[in-house]
Amino acid sequence: MNGNKVKKELKKSITILVPAGLVLADIFDKVNELAKKYELAVYLSTAQNIRILNVQDENEEAIKAELQKVGAELKGPGKFPLPRVCVGESYCKLGLVDTMALSDRILAKYKSREPVKPKFKIAIAGCPASCSNVLTTDIGIKATKSGYEVYVGGKGGASPKVGLRIAKGVDEERVFEIIDQLIDFHAGKPGTKMRMAKLLSDPDFPFAEV
Repeated sequence: MNGNKVKKELKKSITILVPAGLVLADIFDKVNELAKKYELAVYLSTAQNIRILNVQDENEEAIKAELQKVGAELKGPGKFPLPRVCVGESYCKLGLVDTMALSDRILAKYKSREPVKPKFKIAIAGCPASCSNVLTTDIGIKATKSGYEVYVGGKGGASPKVGLRIAKGVDEERVFEIIDQLIDFHAGKPGTKMRMAKLLSDPDFPFAEV
């Protein structure tokens, strides 16, 4: 067997960012139209985005242009991550907060912040059931009857890790103060990619477990 590692050539795809997992009708219609025209496959990612598969090189720019005409935002380097959310109190009997409104507020405050390092994710859960997997996300925000809990440093993958709880029973304003600190801390560390899990043991990490 050849000891040299052969780089795998991946098929081309285009990812449409979908805030709070809510697909606008115009974008939904356009994706359907393009899928039929170019024989594309449509994949709903675990990050709640739409990933268009089987994109041919000669069609890539035309597809992107058509998507952008209807307001679709395409995934790209340096963009602030869209929070992954559950449906929240409006659609779930267990829900305690409006998760979509909280996601919108996070994006309104931080979306223009660039660049953001890859491998940095946020999740919001409207109740302790944590359907959006806040415990295995870089920053996880979970609503409880006594206020929000905030977790940091969780991750999935081959070696999953439950995040460290750094706040409990806090209000929404305190959640944003914590996010501010975590984003600044993450951005200030060297390296092009950095999961929060690797920073928990840093002597300057600004929070303790509660």
